[in-house]
Amino acid sequence: MPDPVIRPMPARPLPAVPATEIQGAANARAAGVVAGPPVSSLRIDAARARAALTAFRLSCPTLVRRTDASGLTTQDEWKPACDAAQRFTGSDAATFFATWFETAQIGTGAALATGYFEPEIAASLHKRAGYDVPIYRRPPDLIEADLGQFSDSLRGKKVRGRVEGSALVPYYDRGQIEDGALAGRGLELAWAADPVELFFLQIQGSGRLRLPDGTIVRIGYDSQNGRDYTGIGALMRERGLLQPGQASMQGIMAWLRANPAEGDALMRENKSWVFFRTLTGAGPLGALGLPVTGRVSAAADPAFVPLGAPVFLSLDRTDAAGLWVAQDTGGAIKGANRFDTFWGAGPEARATAGGMSARGTAFLLLPKGSLARMGR
Repeated sequence: MPDPVIRPMPARPLPAVPATEIQGAANARAAGVVAGPPVSSLRIDAARARAALTAFRLSCPTLVRRTDASGLTTQDEWKPACDAAQRFTGSDAATFFATWFETAQIGTGAALATGYFEPEIAASLHKRAGYDVPIYRRPPDLIEADLGQFSDSLRGKKVRGRVEGSALVPYYDRGQIEDGALAGRGLELAWAADPVELFFLQIQGSGRLRLPDGTIVRIGYDSQNGRDYTGIGALMRERGLLQPGQASMQGIMAWLRANPAEGDALMRENKSWVFFRTLTGAGPLGALGLPVTGRVSAAADPAFVPLGAPVFLSLDRTDAAGLWVAQDTGGAIKGANRFDTFWGAGPEARATAGGMSARGTAFLLLPKGSLARMGR
């Protein structure tokens, strides 16, 4: 893997620039690592720093145990910062991050940040009039294969499918599932009232079910059918279906409802289907199995960001700029410097996340000494 490039960086965050995909890079080390400015030079809000420190503490057990798929850090490198986080009692959390971390960019650092939230949709635990859209739990015949066990060149890659005869074949896609491929198997976790709302709940990955009696049941991601995620917003823009200003989640949902037949066909072009499980206790849960926190947690690609690591985003939207902690992943969140910021639940979170699209520069906060170790 290439050594990190160490070069002077401006003391202030860089201005917003277009996000660019790093072609052919399997992980962050392969994409190229650039030393960033000192953490102390970043404009870290005190309240955000305290919230990020709380989230980082929760992430520490994973950071010191799990192999970092990005290639940027080792478990041992996280231990000093994690030990210090447990002992830290001061109110100036920004000083904690400045003391224990250094910044790095992946490639140019050009970042794109979108938003997600915890949706709440009308549902019933039993099929009844007005509630006939199945929400499925993970099927027992869904198999996940780790291709790295077959070839070192495929390390980190997985496929999901089902066994048919003696072969592993792709699992049912969205259209097949909607046409009844899983019906009659007792896999229905609940029944939704609105297929459009369920479609977007699957994109978010977790949410709340509001039952007819007002009870709230929280559900979370349990698996996915292995089919590629296709963002229908991009398809709609390419086909001229959205007017200027309609490219938000709210605008897309309005179009789908105004054009139900075309909308159903369009949603089927996203062949990905998400399976859920009922959650108890605090939530929603992110990819680390920990509760994610609004305005603190973000989803990232673990091949390019160590899951659990802090990230400073210098963005052209002030509400999304600042310190986040990478505690989740997402089907559409792939590649370097791609983030999905979590905004919590409720109407404000829905509005913010649905219209979030911010560009700028991402600085990963790595334990001090990580860059020197990579440069040896």
